[in-house]
Amino acid sequence: MISRRQFIDSGVAAAWGPLALSGCSPANGTPGYEELARQTWRHTAEPLSGNAAVQRELVRYATLAPSSHNTQCWKFRLEDGAISILPDLSRRTPAVDPDDHHLYTSLGCAAENLIQAALANGLKGEVRFGPTPTAGFKVALEPTQAINSLLFQAIPDRQCTRSAFDGKPITVAELALLEQAGIGRGVHILLLTGDAAMEKTLEYVVASNTVQMNDPAFIEELQAWIRFSRSEAVQLRDGLFSATSGSPSLPRWLGGRMFGLLFTPMRGIISAATRRRYLHPIPPGCEMRSMSQYGARIWPMRLFSAQSLRFSI
Repeated sequence: MISRRQFIDSGVAAAWGPLALSGCSPANGTPGYEELARQTWRHTAEPLSGNAAVQRELVRYATLAPSSHNTQCWKFRLEDGAISILPDLSRRTPAVDPDDHHLYTSLGCAAENLIQAALANGLKGEVRFGPTPTAGFKVALEPTQAINSLLFQAIPDRQCTRSAFDGKPITVAELALLEQAGIGRGVHILLLTGDAAMEKTLEYVVASNTVQMNDPAFIEELQAWIRFSRSEAVQLRDGLFSATSGSPSLPRWLGGRMFGLLFTPMRGIISAATRRRYLHPIPPGCEMRSMSQYGARIWPMRLFSAQSLRFSI
């Protein structure tokens, strides 16, 4: 089975030698956060030769997909003419995702990346579902004409942001493109553009945030996936790096204590309301990418804002 963290391990080991897997700081010979980000978020540098090399590179592209809390909750199995994608249930987030719909949507996003990368390498991917959700699904690969699509080109540029938007209205043409991008196989996007609808949505957001912020299990789970320092992000290569949300880079012992003091229910509620004001007049949800069609086929799917980082190793 292959994961994104194993790809980074192998790449770092090749480039930096035996010290690379120790989790040391750059001063001790390990590449820093920015260097690992560059190694992770990139297109293939050299032409690939051989089926095994191509399949491993397709998996690398698949691992650049978003996942809830950046858990990277997938496993990949290379087969003859196919790649299987299976859930890694050891990376579940039962407090925020008790029915695993985020987990299975994350697998669908990985499948979409894999299919786009396969097409760019002259392979057509067809998804074949297993008998149960835990069986995952198989992406069968057949030779076809290579197409370097815009979606494929965008894979290493994909990012999720918690920053404020510029407040400029989205044009009607852009809204139409968003709506069209989310249609297919039982999936569609509902665009809310009126003030009344957005304010009503905000009420639901604040209400749901209130429930979550008062749930000790949710807070404990969220804190467990936060990486408070660059060294921790480099060592664990998953989760949510706190600095990308504007927080200082701190050692875990201090970051955990600050988290408990600052991450309060009222702060979370105010943050949700403030974010809605920053987005105005951009409709809620327009900053979210359309969810993969394949995730919807595996598990009942609801829209969610994937919390993967721009750099998430």
